[in-house]
Amino acid sequence: MNTELPFDFQCDVIELSHDIPVLVDFWAEWCAPCRMLTPLLEKLAEKNSGRWRLVKIDTEKYPDLASTCKVQGIPNVKLFVNGEVLSEFSGALPEYQLEEWLKKSVPGPYEKEIGLAGDFILQGKPAKALSLLEGVLLKEPDNVKVRALLVRLRLFSHTEEALRLNASLEEEPEYAGLAGTVRTLGRMITLTSESLPDDAVKAEYLAAAGMLKLEDFDGALEGFIGVIRLNRFYDDDGSRKACIAIFRYLGEEHEITRRYRRTFDRAF
Repeated sequence: MNTELPFDFQCDVIELSHDIPVLVDFWAEWCAPCRMLTPLLEKLAEKNSGRWRLVKIDTEKYPDLASTCKVQGIPNVKLFVNGEVLSEFSGALPEYQLEEWLKKSVPGPYEKEIGLAGDFILQGKPAKALSLLEGVLLKEPDNVKVRALLVRLRLFSHTEEALRLNASLEEEPEYAGLAGTVRTLGRMITLTSESLPDDAVKAEYLAAAGMLKLEDFDGALEGFIGVIRLNRFYDDDGSRKACIAIFRYLGEEHEITRRYRRTFDRAF
């Protein structure tokens, strides 16, 4: 759906963006790139009716508004969500790039449920988070953000399921790092004695992997760092890779990461 001028910016953009994302196209009749971009935006607005709203603003008629919105060149497209500019771009884009930008930038219809699930995770209520996320995934099977959250929630309780879901994140640039981290941790969680070569550190290595499976990150890091000191290259440098994966999984600011990072760095 396309909102034509005249319009009330406060009402038709700022206030409306609290209910539905609003894409504002700043353009002018004399601008050749604008004449290329605007029809694509109109086409996609019709295709995505109900997900976001298109508003077109002629900068020749409303120069003060363009200045207030900090438009320095046209075409300029700004995405308003909850009264604020969430994302923007300048210049004409081909249709496939425009669709990619919209896919990444426009919040989905279930963002509130996903946000609530994130709150439940922080509150230590994974069952409630799982229920919400699995419900969203049924309605939006291609929601990458939901898949990534489910991978983290399922990794230690339903490892095989999490790894299957993780495979779908491998081709997503935004989640490639998470996918690699989960792949490393998943291998450690599912290690068996038969899959490892005999060595004096084998038992200690398996014990560290067992601690990881129980989500005892302190115990796992102590064990893996101990193996590094004795035989760093056991299992193709597995202990070092496991420690780095744990740090990435927890985050650099996590207290466990901060507690063991220096000890890990000194182990080599």
